Amino acid sequence: MKLPPAAEPEYSERRGRLGFLAVGVWLFYLGQPLQEIAQTQHGVTRVLGLINLLVFAASYLGYFFLLRWQGFRPNASPLWQRLTYLGAMLALALLLITTAGQTALTCLVYIGATAMVSLDIRLGVVIVALLLGGAELSMRLVPGWSDDGTYGLAIFLGGLAVFGMRRAMQRGTELAAAREDMAKLAVQEERNRFARDLHDILGHSLTVITVKAELAGRLIQANPERAATEVADVESLARAALADVRAAVAGYRELSLAGELVAARAALQAAEIKAELPTTMDEVPEANRELFAWVIREGVTNVVRHSGAKRCTIKFSARRIEVLDDGRGPAPGATGHGLMGLRERADAAGATVEIGPAPGGGFRLAVEVTP
Repeated sequence: MKLPPAAEPEYSERRGRLGFLAVGVWLFYLGQPLQEIAQTQHGVTRVLGLINLLVFAASYLGYFFLLRWQGFRPNASPLWQRLTYLGAMLALALLLITTAGQTALTCLVYIGATAMVSLDIRLGVVIVALLLGGAELSMRLVPGWSDDGTYGLAIFLGGLAVFGMRRAMQRGTELAAAREDMAKLAVQEERNRFARDLHDILGHSLTVITVKAELAGRLIQANPERAATEVADVESLARAALADVRAAVAGYRELSLAGELVAARAALQAAEIKAELPTTMDEVPEANRELFAWVIREGVTNVVRHSGAKRCTIKFSARRIEVLDDGRGPAPGATGHGLMGLRERADAAGATVEIGPAPGGGFRLAVEVTP
């Protein structure tokens, strides 16, 4: 969830403190070597042992701060730098053996966890295995050390826990990337939908406006009153087109089948094309009416613009609609944005589109909704 800008710094700071607490709380287990040093060492040796333990704890926390700053990316720094840091932590752990004895093996748990989170998983597993083997072998070979199995088990469980945490982080990153990709696809799809609607809206309206303007130009001398009527229609169509664009931008625009039939008749009459249109639409289910309205709009626009036809017929039933004319239709192989948009709408509604010559000559655009 996107937080308000004012809340983001506070949230990030709180999350950072919780992250440090989650890592720092495991330093509790260094209490065992701390107790060993305090009970068995004295004077300068005790001080040096405590300093050694403190430096190791600081190196562990410091490396976590560095990894967090790098976004826990395994390849954020060169491999030799990461291995050198782990080697320095191992050297501090080995040095701690001189004052803390066997309890210094606790440090190997932190080294294994750091290796798992900072290195490639396969290399991290190898290092954890080496640390586990070294701990088990040393407990068997070093005189006075007892082999209770707790250190080896702790190294294994620590590495396993960090492995699980890292996989969870990786899955979270992949999920975030997938969500981002889905959001981009959704935005692109909405852009395509809006561009398609805008093309269909303006394409039809501007075609009719052009036809009526040409008709008014031809009539301005012979029949001024008729020319004035056509000019008024042009103004009305322009205002309607502007309203359609505003409605499309607002996202509320839906076509009406009855309205498109009326608009189709007016456009065909203006282009001096005889119109044969249905007088009722009761048989068309409500679910199919918007799709049929888009078919009428696109089909009539193409008839007026491209066909050179003298007659246009629209037929529809409950699941099928046809726009037929006696013209030449579009050029062979031509596919405009309007027809592409109509195909997309038909696909979304589970319908098929037929475009081509009509029986007996002319051109046909048909859409049928599959049951």
